[in-house]
Amino acid sequence: MLADRLPPHDIRAEESVIASLLIDSETIGQVSGFLNPEDFYRERNRWCYEACLDLLNRGEAINQVTVSHELESNGRLEEVGGSAYLSHLVSVVPTSVHAEHYGRLVHRTATMRRLITTADEIADIGYDDDPDIDNALSQAEDLLFRIRTGHSTRDFTLIREVFDTYLEDAAGLSDPADRSNQPIMTGFRDLDRLLGGLQRSDMLVLAARPSIGKSTIGLNIAQHAAASGMTVGIFSLEMGREQVALRLLSAAAQVDTHRLRMHLTSDAEDARISDSIGRLSDLPIYVDDTPMLGVVEIRSKARRLQMERGLDFIIVDYMQLIEGGSRWRGDANRVQEVSEISRSLKGLARDLNIPVLAISQLSRAIEQRTHHRPQLSDLRDSGSIEQDADVVMFIHREDKITSEDDWASRHPGEPYPHNLAEIIVAKHRHGPTDSIMLAVQDRYARFVDAARLVTATPEGVQ
Repeated sequence: MLADRLPPHDIRAEESVIASLLIDSETIGQVSGFLNPEDFYRERNRWCYEACLDLLNRGEAINQVTVSHELESNGRLEEVGGSAYLSHLVSVVPTSVHAEHYGRLVHRTATMRRLITTADEIADIGYDDDPDIDNALSQAEDLLFRIRTGHSTRDFTLIREVFDTYLEDAAGLSDPADRSNQPIMTGFRDLDRLLGGLQRSDMLVLAARPSIGKSTIGLNIAQHAAASGMTVGIFSLEMGREQVALRLLSAAAQVDTHRLRMHLTSDAEDARISDSIGRLSDLPIYVDDTPMLGVVEIRSKARRLQMERGLDFIIVDYMQLIEGGSRWRGDANRVQEVSEISRSLKGLARDLNIPVLAISQLSRAIEQRTHHRPQLSDLRDSGSIEQDADVVMFIHREDKITSEDDWASRHPGEPYPHNLAEIIVAKHRHGPTDSIMLAVQDRYARFVDAARLVTATPEGVQ
């Protein structure tokens, strides 16, 4: 019975689209951005639309005569029904005012047909009975996501088209209110100057040894991005959502994290806390603290959040806690597992066109060297992280690994770097590498630009 049903289609809407283009060639700009030839159910209407697009691409007029000639040159005029069919279309549609509405109807029914086709493809995935369930779910999800976003497999693009887009952006022709291509600013002036902000579709890695401040910087960036109007998603595999909230609150209210957690705050601090809670509550920050989260779940949740809320930025804290695919078993294959995770995060950044900041642990090899400065080979578990990442940053703090006495013997005359952190940009695919300095306020779970440093003491930055 189901096989006897016709797929969804609207022939009258298709004919009205073609007629609108024949009546007023300017209306093609209203539909060409979302309507494709394959969206047409009836073949002759598809051919007519293709002819219109060909004329548009050559900069020629679109009307009954030119479309008729284009179809004839393609050997399709008679199959369409001759010039009489084009005349018929114009006669039954008196105006082109509703061209976009007709186009949306055609696109909607085409989407329904794709959904039916995709359902069959997903059924085939199920029948294949792949032992790797994560792989099967990922394939099914990709098929549905492609329908939702309207993205099909990429094909070759003439480089001139890429340059045209670049020139339009550079000339400010794009809508300034459109945030879809804007970078995410970190809030750290020198870092933003070096990187130009966190670029869309980039995977960025922020790595350090434990207790150096990786999560703190990540949350500082998240808060600044959200305050700038960007929607931020945080996958916190290490800390619970309550801990994340307390760190954000401590940084915003400038209240000692321990005293905040123990509710040992003064009246003045309580006032700042109340004010900060009000400001933080309005920020578009979404936290998922599911432990042992897998790559497939991260992709699924991120895609859903973007579709529902318009996701602009993701932070994953941290990479080594992500569950890999079930195809890898045992510690010996952890390198392959982390490589797969790294590639998936890079793919997610490109799919959603957002920066993904992946926080990562460094190996213990850093502790065996005299200088203790991190380098790319220290990335834990996988060299693939270095390969996949567009930007790799390390946090280096001498006051965490060198005593004042050792510092004085090695660097006579130089002040001990109390509460100072060096952010080392060790890889930058799009620009230079360099280091910048940040001041650290550990008790407030906050990093600030070193230029804001007035005094540095063992107790903290004032």
